[in-house]
Amino acid sequence: MFSSDKVFMAMPSRIIFGSGERVAMPPLLKKLGYRNALVVTDKFFTGPTSTIISDLVAGLARAGIASIVFDGGLPDPSVSLCVSARQWALDHASAESFDHVIAVGGGSNIDLAKVISVTLKYGGHPEDYIGEGRLPGKPLPLVAIPTTSGAGSELTPGAILVSDRAATKVALMDNDLRPDIVVIDPDLTLSCPPKVTADAGIDALTHAIESYLTCDSEYFDRGGNPDPGYSGRNHITKLMAGEAIRLCFAHLSPAYEIGSDLEARTGMAYGSLLAAFSYASAGLNAVHALAYALANLTHATHGSTNAVFLPYVMDALRHVRSADIAAIGRLAGLTGADEADLARRVVAHTRDLVHAVGIPTTLRQFGVQEYDLAALVENGLGVTRLTKAFPIQPAANAYRTIVQNAFDGTLGD
Repeated sequence: MFSSDKVFMAMPSRIIFGSGERVAMPPLLKKLGYRNALVVTDKFFTGPTSTIISDLVAGLARAGIASIVFDGGLPDPSVSLCVSARQWALDHASAESFDHVIAVGGGSNIDLAKVISVTLKYGGHPEDYIGEGRLPGKPLPLVAIPTTSGAGSELTPGAILVSDRAATKVALMDNDLRPDIVVIDPDLTLSCPPKVTADAGIDALTHAIESYLTCDSEYFDRGGNPDPGYSGRNHITKLMAGEAIRLCFAHLSPAYEIGSDLEARTGMAYGSLLAAFSYASAGLNAVHALAYALANLTHATHGSTNAVFLPYVMDALRHVRSADIAAIGRLAGLTGADEADLARRVVAHTRDLVHAVGIPTTLRQFGVQEYDLAALVENGLGVTRLTKAFPIQPAANAYRTIVQNAFDGTLGD
């Protein structure tokens, strides 16, 4: 099994993890020689109910680091937002003034900061860099401080944007987009409301399960890229995904039900980080491909669109990934009469968890109509960078079954 692995991994150079450990970041930046930061966040964190940004700015100042704060981040950042954010930064300082960018918030703010780190250094329009491997070189160094446990953008080579042309999601993909420094402080997630906790947590679980089940590295199509962002699952990614699965099943419900439970929040922070380690190398497939299509149709949140498809994609894979899905069942703390029974149980258990954290479990509940289903399938198949990694190929018939079952709420026997 190990002899067939073809491992390629790219990771941040430094990771800080721990309750309250965000205070260790400014001294590290000072030691590394940084002096001028552009902080990218949103108005929640600069508003009267949060001291996260004011504390950060004060800590940077004590370390001798000047900072300017852009707080115009929005969910699902658009190409035009990236353009206006860069212009805002230039209106307040020259591009040469910034020697690093600090992103604070969820995956949307981190993705926005990734794009700004490119355009501040190299100019041009964000669309100039859409696609894989189109960066002219390393962008400005990026520090990622996630405030949710789920998106994983703090480790990935991608920045996901909404296109101004067709309201579809596009991606900048390059290993140089991975943040240089990642700060995971579970304290920052304590203020997350239940809905955000649920969306982010299911996103983390999806990352873990999808990367655990995705295309093997032996067969993954790298397209001849010598520096691939994603390269299929291998022994290392499965180890990390497996622990992430265990942690998410154990801690998501407590974190959702009692937001002040620091043990549960820390468990989810670890789960999200390990899931990101896994999927940021192994890659994703059908759940995210179809979720992007559903988001384009309904504008529902990313975590919820992943959540509704996750159990039905697992169900479709029960016969080609039966041992792996049974292993997921054991990681979730389940037992079964045999491997097939355990696989069936964990699929239903996953859907039950989605329901328990307040997310719809059928497409009907999202307002999808039956006449929308064909377009969902077509648009999901169109996300070729994900569809090519689905373990069932060609994927079209499986996608049709998944979408119909997600609409009807049907799981296989």
